[in-house]
Amino acid sequence: MKAVVYKGPREVGVEDVPDARVERSTDVLVRVTTTNICGSDLHMYEGRTDFETGRWFGHENMGEVIEVGDGVDKVQVGDRVVLPFNVACGHCKNCERGLTNYCLTAQPDPHMAGAAYGFADMGPWAGGQAELLRVPWGDFNCLRLGEDADERAADYVMLADIFPTGYHATEMAGVSPGDQTVIYGAGPVGLMAALSATIRGASKVMVVDRHPDRLRLAESIGAIAIDDSQVDPVEAVLEQTLGLGADNGCECVGYQAHDPSGDEQPNATMNKLVQSVRFTGRIGCVGVFVPQDPGASDELARNGQIAFDQGLFWFKGQHLGSGQAPVKKYNRQLRDLIAAGKAEPSFIVSHQLSLDEAPEAYQHFDARDEGWTKVVLKPAGV
Repeated sequence: MKAVVYKGPREVGVEDVPDARVERSTDVLVRVTTTNICGSDLHMYEGRTDFETGRWFGHENMGEVIEVGDGVDKVQVGDRVVLPFNVACGHCKNCERGLTNYCLTAQPDPHMAGAAYGFADMGPWAGGQAELLRVPWGDFNCLRLGEDADERAADYVMLADIFPTGYHATEMAGVSPGDQTVIYGAGPVGLMAALSATIRGASKVMVVDRHPDRLRLAESIGAIAIDDSQVDPVEAVLEQTLGLGADNGCECVGYQAHDPSGDEQPNATMNKLVQSVRFTGRIGCVGVFVPQDPGASDELARNGQIAFDQGLFWFKGQHLGSGQAPVKKYNRQLRDLIAAGKAEPSFIVSHQLSLDEAPEAYQHFDARDEGWTKVVLKPAGV
């Protein structure tokens, strides 16, 4: 089968690799029809992780079931399914508590928890930027879709990661009807957090970024765009909230945050959120932070640390939730919102391309080129 193979920093190629196949009785084999390039893929693409050359990316996947193992009871050949990026067993201590983002079975390292398709340090699972994908514990991990699955693939594929991840940010932030919510980062996840905050009834959603195409998308769903290359975002948020600060906020950037001049400043968004959110407010952090970052520019960041404004955070009595999203906690209800026409996460999609066009797409998406807001790949062709 063909797959998007990592060849080294900022280099991928579409190559023939061994076919994915059913290996255990609980496996499901999926013919991938739609798979996304995610902002998290860029950390690996840029060489900022220990992702091994020769592996292939792809944790935002959906497709058609073409084979099931003897131990699969629910999922059937012909089903259209979307797969949570979390590979989870469904029966370990964490999975039983709904924390499929920290599965203990799918992660072979006993000192770690959590697994994902085609992701650094998240187990051996092959990615779905390929023609075929092996799905372990298929009955548990497959979310079946309705008759409109192919027609609305660009919406449903967002259930694999970024829509539930954006929603998780608002869940940790405690966004409630009438709240004023600020979101730092208008990449795909930040835009999904803005959409989620709107779904949850926020009266005012403010989105901080500096890319005009992303800010336009935020405005298209009713959010207030704040360009931090033009104004102080903290002052802008205070202005919008009578000087009190937002009720809650979401961090959707992560450890490669930059200041407007282009210099990396991994603590920038976290500290600005502390300043932007009111006393006793809540912050949900889904932007990726890593335990080690050898490519960082300073010693703290190289060891996965940031100079966090703990004093002000403590003084304001704020609350912080962080970590990867447990996709299965949200994907079923978010699927039903899409099916009912209440949510259309595909508004962020700028390009739908064939798998063969992936190398060029990675270059444009990594460069944050104008108009490259979200890339969807179609292994069978567009």
